[in-house]
Amino acid sequence: MSIGREFIQKTKPQHVPLSPQRQGLPQPPLELPYPVEAELLELPAPAELHMPALDVRTAIEQRVTVRQYLPAPLTQEELAFLLWCTQGVKSISDRPATLRTVPSAGARHPFETYLLINRVEGVQPGLYRYAALKHALLALNLDPQINPRLTEACLKQNQVATSAVTFFWVCVVERMTWRYPERGYRYLFLDAGHICQNLYLAAEVIQCGVCAIAAFDDDALNAALGVDGVELFAAYAGSVGKKG
Repeated sequence: MSIGREFIQKTKPQHVPLSPQRQGLPQPPLELPYPVEAELLELPAPAELHMPALDVRTAIEQRVTVRQYLPAPLTQEELAFLLWCTQGVKSISDRPATLRTVPSAGARHPFETYLLINRVEGVQPGLYRYAALKHALLALNLDPQINPRLTEACLKQNQVATSAVTFFWVCVVERMTWRYPERGYRYLFLDAGHICQNLYLAAEVIQCGVCAIAAFDDDALNAALGVDGVELFAAYAGSVGKKG
């Protein structure tokens, strides 16, 4: 027996509980619900987004973390492009499952994108959620104090306050653990990395920089985003703005 196989045998749990999926329980919704009467701000359709060409190697090689941004706003087309590249829904399979622009374990796609919008043309500053199935924005909190509150929760990192937009990726735990019980927690964080890397590379196309953020006060950030911190919790973030 190889060393690898011997280790697996020694560390393999003696009892692996059946997942909710194998128990025949219904799967969680593909997206967090919102009121039927809620107003959605429709974003430019993905097929209508015409961004400058940039080859993948160039994007990878010139990508760096950027914490200081120009005061220039993003256009709605640019924001739509970043959202499409990080969580865009290409299709819905018969299972049903969403097939998106990033990989996810078992196509579970457990993340919801929350956005602190500071400077996007035609969009009132505030906290929004990306309604991925509709490719639209849902306003959550338009209080002017939401920027300082989220900045404070991110340990006063100035790039949050001065960004054009800061992305907050909130995990819907049940969406992943419905199929993968304990191991699902590992997959959650792997998925977060896929999303943030796409944000970095897509931002290069529109002359923006990104700063990935994992240092924050979990309780304060979850409270500011309006999530419970248990079934829904912020796992990762990324500030975005125009590069000088």
